[in-house]
Amino acid sequence: MDGDDCNFPPDSSDDHSQRGSVASSATLSRAQDVLVYICGDSAVHLTVEGLGSVSVQELGRSVREALHIPESAQDAFAFWLCSPLLELQLKARHQPYKLCRQWQDLLYRFTEASEEDISQDEPCLQYRRNVFYPKSKELQIDDEGVLRLLYEEARGNILTGRYPCDPEHWTGLGALSLALDEGTGLDRQQFSTTIRKKKLSSLLPAHVAMGSGGLLSTLRGKSSRQTGLEQNLMEEYRKISTPAGNSPEPTQLLHQYLNTCHTLPYYGCAFFFGEIDKPVQGILQRAKRKAVSVGICLEGVYVMDVKEKHVLLGLQFNELSWDHSYPEEQGDSHILWLEFDGDEDGTPVNKLLKIYSKQAELMSGFIEFCVELKSATEGGATAEMDGEGSLSQQPAGQDGSNKNGRGGRRGMLRRQSSVVCSRVHSLNTISYVDNGKEIKRLKPKRAASFFTRQASSAPAYSAVQVTESLEQG
Repeated sequence: MDGDDCNFPPDSSDDHSQRGSVASSATLSRAQDVLVYICGDSAVHLTVEGLGSVSVQELGRSVREALHIPESAQDAFAFWLCSPLLELQLKARHQPYKLCRQWQDLLYRFTEASEEDISQDEPCLQYRRNVFYPKSKELQIDDEGVLRLLYEEARGNILTGRYPCDPEHWTGLGALSLALDEGTGLDRQQFSTTIRKKKLSSLLPAHVAMGSGGLLSTLRGKSSRQTGLEQNLMEEYRKISTPAGNSPEPTQLLHQYLNTCHTLPYYGCAFFFGEIDKPVQGILQRAKRKAVSVGICLEGVYVMDVKEKHVLLGLQFNELSWDHSYPEEQGDSHILWLEFDGDEDGTPVNKLLKIYSKQAELMSGFIEFCVELKSATEGGATAEMDGEGSLSQQPAGQDGSNKNGRGGRRGMLRRQSSVVCSRVHSLNTISYVDNGKEIKRLKPKRAASFFTRQASSAPAYSAVQVTESLEQG
């Protein structure tokens, strides 16, 4: 998320409740050592004077100089404050030290973490991809150092499952990683030896390499599964391997890796945490919730199942309306509402998805900023990005045309075995509105919308007047 999406709490640097490890103002006046972490388990070591007031813009000059990042690619990266509980992308004017002093306040405000977890959480300063950097510009980068940084971040997101992908994706990406690490000239014996040393988990997503299921199924099928994975990986590796002396340049392999990642619509997203309602299976079953991650980028919003590693809902901005609501009573949740086209028994209706999250306000502000930024840069570059996003979500033979003007459930057209396609049928959504007299279906073809917050390219809708409550459908 971007640091300006919501107002941060006031600086409480004088509050004695802050963690004791924070240096005093006298200490801050002297030169201090600062570690800026980059993806790939490495860091840039800086010596900074006046740490308490140094800005992201000032740190950026030092980091770019240390990493030899050319001026043409300086906008590709941004500073982030990250921990397992929260991730914030900072703006040039932000002062990282002061935000670190506010970290506990931010965690109380934007996470459901326990008091103990919050007290032990420490953020680190990271230098990684800028959410607002267009993929079209990334394709034009030729500097190997910059490509390496982008590659390491993308690779990490693939291996951890943050970027869900299909077997044809993760197998090809794993082969490219092996080629970048070991070269393209390994024969079969060398390949097998290397795989045993590196382990599949360094090349394939963890949930793929480790497998799933019970203990017996794991013991029984581990050997055959790993053999199959290694065989598929070898086949992909052989496609890019060449005779000695005719190997592809590292920049070619890096471009190929990133280009494959660009086919994933949520590449480069900022990610948020939340929960959604599970569909009720029976009358007596209690309502339960499912953990989701919500990815937001310049192209749209993507709701992903944290456990199953697949997309539940993917919407471009011209396919949705949105809003967020605050808790009305103690015990209620912050909610991000996503409204999109759907159908009930063949009748077009509006569908509402509720995402419960203390980060709902952040997500809503982030969506609004992305929509405004996208509108401000409409033209050739934006049209190119839109084309990339549309093509990545449609099957062969689809021209991307939209007869209804708002896309609806185009993701459902994809083969259901793909982890990238939407699974609207598995969502517990609201499809009706109570007007005070009777339950009525919403008008077809998005004739009305609950929310006024929509992409500017979308047609205008009159607001639906809701007098009492919404019913679960």
